Amino acid sequence: MRREPLRRITFTLLIGLLLATPEAIAGGAATKDANPLAGARLYVNPDFTRMIEMMAARTPAQAPALKKLAVQPTAVWLDSVKRVPSVSRHLDEARRQQVAGAPPVVPVFVVYDLPGRDCAAKASSGEFSVKDEARYQHEYIDAIAAAFRAHPSQPVVIILEPDSLANLATNLGLESCAAAEGAYRRGIAYAISKLSLPNVSIYLDAAHGGWLGWKRNLTKIAEIFRSVLDAAGGSEHIRGFAVNVSNYNPTKVVGGRRGSPSDPGPDELSYVDDLRQALSEVGIHDKGFVIDTARNGRLGIRANGANWCNIARAGLGERPHVAPVPGIDAYLWIKPPGESDGTSDPRAPRFDSNCASPEALPGAPQAGELFPAYLLDLVKNANPAL
Repeated sequence: MRREPLRRITFTLLIGLLLATPEAIAGGAATKDANPLAGARLYVNPDFTRMIEMMAARTPAQAPALKKLAVQPTAVWLDSVKRVPSVSRHLDEARRQQVAGAPPVVPVFVVYDLPGRDCAAKASSGEFSVKDEARYQHEYIDAIAAAFRAHPSQPVVIILEPDSLANLATNLGLESCAAAEGAYRRGIAYAISKLSLPNVSIYLDAAHGGWLGWKRNLTKIAEIFRSVLDAAGGSEHIRGFAVNVSNYNPTKVVGGRRGSPSDPGPDELSYVDDLRQALSEVGIHDKGFVIDTARNGRLGIRANGANWCNIARAGLGERPHVAPVPGIDAYLWIKPPGESDGTSDPRAPRFDSNCASPEALPGAPQAGELFPAYLLDLVKNANPAL
């Protein structure tokens, strides 16, 4: 690393302080090289709490466990323009949850509405076509950024566009993904440039080890990340990467090992190590990682690792926890437990055949809706138990 003379560093810091806006000072002028969740509390979404409490009222036998689930912090998904107005309400609620003199309460938002969203599947296709880039930018990203700017002292974490850039590493053979490539690259670069605010920390989605953990895929995705981050103004605009979002891969397999040097590691902590190395080879260094542990509590629940929809026998994983192990900013529940991945009804809109696979729990509603039977299974199979 090239070392700057002390005089230059001091001068640069002084100029930065002189030019800092009041909003940046109030918001803590976020540094992207530190864990933004260190010393903070994670936000408990009251919408999720109410949903779980309603389930507890309908299922008295499971009520004790469900009431423990209801107070867990979960992410807020912004999966359509109509959800954007809720951002201010959640930011105000996070402030309310912060007791005077206590650490800040940090909400986690999932920004998830790219043009041509979910190009390799149908269950979570979005509202924007690949021709709607301007609408994505102005009706969606700009509106979210405005809400964050209006709450400059409220720290925020973003999980940016799950199931997006990973498709460019492996699925460009699909016509839908090839058509979406430009919109994905430009859309995510735009989102980073607009959402990288003093009070906002961005984690760019990096899929999971079962998808990108092979050496060839790691090389591809690192190059894609480098290109998109360059277009956004540089890798310094993000805190890091989110892995295992809405998936089931174990966080750590004791004694697990890879089959060959080119195979993926056995768990997501291994994948993070491999991804960190691939990123360093393209000049992206010192990034943090968060892992979604919302439903990876049970091992061996899939015969086919490519299956992703409402996998039966899944269980809640490690509770949300800040700085659980070195190099990991947090374990988070990014996928709200009990929300469906997609409908299992072949006659319904957005049906994807993966949601009717032999490994998927039948009777599922549309993506994002409460799937009561699935929720109860996640609670029953929780590891550690609630």
